[in-house]
Amino acid sequence: MGVVIESLVWEPNPLLYFFLFSSSLASIFLLPYFSNNSTKVDLGLVSSTIQSPFLRFQRRFLLVYSLGSVIEGLGLVLGEFEYGYYGFSREQMVVVLSVGCAAALLVGTFLGLLSDLIGHKKACMLFCILHLLVGLLKRVTKHPSIWIPSICLALASSVFSFSFESWMVAEHAKLGDMQDLLSDTFWLMTLSESASLIGSQMLANFVVGGDIENRIVSPFTAASILTMICIFCISREWNGSPPKSDIWDYKMAFSAHILSDKRIWLLAWAQGCLHFAMTIFWILWAPTIVADGREVHLAMIYPCLLGARMLGSTTVPWFLNGPLSVPVEDCLIFAFIFAGLALSIVAYDYQEIGFLVTLFCIFHACVGLILPSLARLRTKLVPNELRAGMISVSMAPANAAVLFVLIQGGYYRNLGNATIMALPVFGLFTAAGCMCALKHWKKQLNQNWHTL
Repeated sequence: MGVVIESLVWEPNPLLYFFLFSSSLASIFLLPYFSNNSTKVDLGLVSSTIQSPFLRFQRRFLLVYSLGSVIEGLGLVLGEFEYGYYGFSREQMVVVLSVGCAAALLVGTFLGLLSDLIGHKKACMLFCILHLLVGLLKRVTKHPSIWIPSICLALASSVFSFSFESWMVAEHAKLGDMQDLLSDTFWLMTLSESASLIGSQMLANFVVGGDIENRIVSPFTAASILTMICIFCISREWNGSPPKSDIWDYKMAFSAHILSDKRIWLLAWAQGCLHFAMTIFWILWAPTIVADGREVHLAMIYPCLLGARMLGSTTVPWFLNGPLSVPVEDCLIFAFIFAGLALSIVAYDYQEIGFLVTLFCIFHACVGLILPSLARLRTKLVPNELRAGMISVSMAPANAAVLFVLIQGGYYRNLGNATIMALPVFGLFTAAGCMCALKHWKKQLNQNWHTL
């Protein structure tokens, strides 16, 4: 008599979803009761001490930004499955990803500089046009070339990383609001982006409807429709920053304020290390979990990771503006260290699936805290008119490192997954060191100021 062994497919405990999302809501709605700040924040719906023009501005921007996040998520939701559907081998998939990464390095690096020159509103429109082009290519041709969509999506991701934030900061400056309100918008951006990425997965599942063979282009069709709505919303919104007429003046200003400031070099390195760690994570998280033939519902884990990022983002007002009042540099030091420790355990040893998911959630909670905190530091150190260029230039070393990993680790297989995962760990620890240096620099400046 044979023994039948059932194959169990691992999936997260439903209580994990409840914990993450209820904790996020509790963090948001309990903040006003513990904060001593006169401008208590409640999910961006601030008290009457804040004028209604800011509320209208914030809500309209977050709506447009969330729509852009859904579009970005729909463009990446299929991932490697689409390449496998069209018969691409593993090496061909790596080549496609490398081409997109090379485009982000060689072209995307300069798009931020272009955004500062032509205006951030036009850069946001460029993001929409790139996604619309991908949707049209996927819909028109039955067996589309994967190269052009890969390049367009990579460039769109590059533009998304700086365009909406730079546009918002420029418009915020016109309103003349306080810096605390700008910090609130930063963490709300991370919160809404994470929630929108979860929404993009749900929307993709809805439009596919279980018939992936015949509806593989449906997510791109949905993205095209949303892109046209986003273009309409952007065109009706703010005028955007005026374009710079003199390229030479911009070059001189960029050299004087960005390239000559060692503090911004430290900030740029930390930004690049975070970008590198996030990219490597999304490349390796699924292969790490399904190692040794383990069966896992990856689609069930994805919302947990983004839910952890949402929870991390809601802690930002507690640490920076709320009852804890921790200096942003200190907050970033500990967040980078904890993120590095979480990934270092993954790189060091084989782990059980539940423990791996816990480590991944810790990493993403740290990311949710780091992203708004870095944006706040950028506001302190980087002039608004140079912000997009600084962000795109800081991504160049990270894109170069990702391209190296794809070629050496993915194509030639000279690097194992553990070694690849160790690289962002090293970067995160060095980013913590950069924040320590910034803190020391700030302390010295304060001491020098008091002695004068």
